Amino acid sequence: MKQFNLIWFVWLLLVILWNYTWEDAPPVADVLVAIFLSILAYQFNLKIKK
Repeated sequence: MKQFNLIWFVWLLLVILWNYTWEDAPPVADVLVAIFLSILAYQFNLKIKK
């Protein structure tokens, strides 16, 4: 559970960084980046559990 919390926290930081770095990005880009980062976090979580 602690690993998941760390991964979630890193995902949240990356999403916040994306939103503040590219403020003029369209909302659909925000959603796509959040989904992409979520998939990466999920894959990373699977690798850690192995």
